[in-house]
Amino acid sequence: MKILLLANQPDKTTRLKMFCRTLQSQGHEVIIPSFKTRNWITISGMAKKIARERKPDVVHIFNVPDVIYHGFAALRGEAFRKLIYDYRSPWGIEVEQTFGAPGRAFAEHFERELAGCADIITTVNAPLKRKVLEYAPEKEVHVIPNYPSRSFSETKADSDGLEWTVAPGREPIVFIGRICTQEGIEQLLEAARAMPEQEFWIIGGGPFAQWYLWRKPANVRVLGWQPHERIAAILRRAGLCLIPREENALTAYSTEKSVWKLNEYLALGKIVVASGVTAEEQRKNLVVVKSRELKGAILESLEREPEKLGEEDYRFWEMNERTIQKVYESL
Repeated sequence: MKILLLANQPDKTTRLKMFCRTLQSQGHEVIIPSFKTRNWITISGMAKKIARERKPDVVHIFNVPDVIYHGFAALRGEAFRKLIYDYRSPWGIEVEQTFGAPGRAFAEHFERELAGCADIITTVNAPLKRKVLEYAPEKEVHVIPNYPSRSFSETKADSDGLEWTVAPGREPIVFIGRICTQEGIEQLLEAARAMPEQEFWIIGGGPFAQWYLWRKPANVRVLGWQPHERIAAILRRAGLCLIPREENALTAYSTEKSVWKLNEYLALGKIVVASGVTAEEQRKNLVVVKSRELKGAILESLEREPEKLGEEDYRFWEMNERTIQKVYESL
């Protein structure tokens, strides 16, 4: 089967890349176009042109911004046979946070269009499944969580020759992600100021990182963006991992099944203190609290050892392979 995977920035879309590896391992021919532009109109035209030229059996669209794929389903029969809509984020609710109710109405119009036109829908967790079924209640929806590959947890701690040393008993609290308000940089810095003897590591960056960090406390070390192959080695040095988001309209849709870094932390047996997210199931070493309770939860968690994980406690991408196979076989 020839499959076209579409996202506006495929090189930065981890979920698309994980699907690609699985589909290739199952014997499919996978096409992933790179657009080298962020102009939505240009991407829209190029995606349709590629579909007409390559004529895939299946097009799998990874949403946000959904408007790019307006009218794409009209190419069914001419350029492709079947369409899968991957609903990995509620774009309408995201847009509403910036542009209010009119922005949400605009974005959800295109979410509804894609959900209605899709032959099958895939998503990352139960709340998003319920949300997308509001648009297309008759559609088949498969939940495929964002879990790391098994090889991630098998990465050796010292394989990359990391230069950052950690003294026994002085393990840092580690945050990985974009340095921005949405990811909770203010809450992280507030916690760091309240714990001057505890070192915090930030792995990541962002266009306004210098603005947020220009008055950071001395116990915060910024390591910048790191290649993904080094992340496991860095995390093994952590005493605790942090997701310090504030609650907002997206919290109900952001769960331990959808947040990549949360699952990477847990896969390495680390205690994770998380706010601004929702827990679908109880997981060992995962502490979900309100953002106002973050500092207290960090201090409490630093006083205990992580629970030992059994085989049943791990969650890996490979657990999704049978579901992905079922999705494509059904087409």
